[in-house]
Amino acid sequence: MKKLLQFCVLLFSMSSFSQTIGLQTFATGFSSPVAIVNAGDSRLFVVQRGGLIRILNSNGTINATPFLTLTSSTIISGGERGLLGLAFHPNYASNGFFYINYTRAGDGATVIARYSVSTTDANSANASSGQILLTISQPFSNHNGGSLVFGPDGYLYIGMGDGGSGGDPDNNGQNINSLLGKMLRIDVDSGSPYSIPSTNPFAGATPGADEIWATGMRNPWKFSFDRVTGDLWIADVGQNAIEEINKAASTEAGLNYGWRCYEGTAAYNTTGCGAASNYTFPITQYTHASTGGCSLTGGYVYTGTTYPNLQNKYLFADYCSNKIGYISTTGGAITWSTTTFTGNFVSFGEDINGELYIAGITNGTISRIIDTSLSTNDFQRNGLSLYPNPAHNSFTIKNSNFLNLTTLTIYDSMGKRVANQKMDDLELTIVSIDQLTSGLYFVSVEDMNGGSFTSKLVVK
Repeated sequence: MKKLLQFCVLLFSMSSFSQTIGLQTFATGFSSPVAIVNAGDSRLFVVQRGGLIRILNSNGTINATPFLTLTSSTIISGGERGLLGLAFHPNYASNGFFYINYTRAGDGATVIARYSVSTTDANSANASSGQILLTISQPFSNHNGGSLVFGPDGYLYIGMGDGGSGGDPDNNGQNINSLLGKMLRIDVDSGSPYSIPSTNPFAGATPGADEIWATGMRNPWKFSFDRVTGDLWIADVGQNAIEEINKAASTEAGLNYGWRCYEGTAAYNTTGCGAASNYTFPITQYTHASTGGCSLTGGYVYTGTTYPNLQNKYLFADYCSNKIGYISTTGGAITWSTTTFTGNFVSFGEDINGELYIAGITNGTISRIIDTSLSTNDFQRNGLSLYPNPAHNSFTIKNSNFLNLTTLTIYDSMGKRVANQKMDDLELTIVSIDQLTSGLYFVSVEDMNGGSFTSKLVVK
């Protein structure tokens, strides 16, 4: 009776846990990774600032031969320059087109170019297929943006920084005749080398650059579309004090996000600016002073199924604090990871199933983002792990410390025992759960000394 009471208390305390962000190393050995992209299949493509695109397979192995190599005769790299972005055409499976963003050797101009995959090897690009679509001069070496993403409308979106230096000295963010400090949108499926969507805010005879989709950006370092709603999330790096996250429907053309008039919601340099009502302010922001942060890295709305607690959350990170944060897709307060990680995060990635990854530029590591509340500290402390979690037909208990485990019991969320088996293997025990319906369960293992260790299990 005493043991049952203790277990019920444990169930209650575990069920009250909220999601806890953790990292699980997926692959190492990259050199300055700055982007992680999927091509509509199980592979991930990792962009290295120095000019390589490398293929990371679903089992964590890295192909020895890069998918694409750009040399120093094509790009200039280092600092905020280099090969910075990659996007696969929505019809990549049939047309083989992908698009890259890099800073050009010689003058550091931003170049958007299209390449094709090899016709004989799906793991190699045709290195001679490059076609330049757009070139944008850069007055300084920093604030080059770098991301390019296809939206739900099929158009290619391009994030452009304000041209660099500090404080946007040329006021590019508010100059509608400059492509700097903007979100751009082009149609790569018509025109030569592209055409302008008719719904772009300055298209046609309207004064302003045709390619502009939104104005008032400082340095949008990563943006993404919610795969469910189509909403656009833009992380805009601040000047000295405030980092901001913006959210817009994919149909909201012509928004002005305020830079250099405003840094977040605070006035920065309002000389020549209009009323505050002219600008779209962020859905959330944080200050350097309150968080120890310095530079925002945008991520994704989690749309995967492995971690239900993360659904309807937008995840992001800070380069200096080495923490990961999230907010609800409806806004509200930021929740930061309780763990301070390492590696200086510069990019998130989303696989075909909506699961999320993150890249550390200084340690060259790609990690999976996980919800550690699916396990408990006593499991981890004693060298026990349960995977996969969520599970479908079966799961495995790994006993890294070779404890003398005797039995395994599964309880449902009401504390009713639904499965029980002996544990004969010292290291690995495979447990069949074909008989369990979808839901939350608790797995308890006992050792010869009467010890008991419990973990959550999600059955899907």
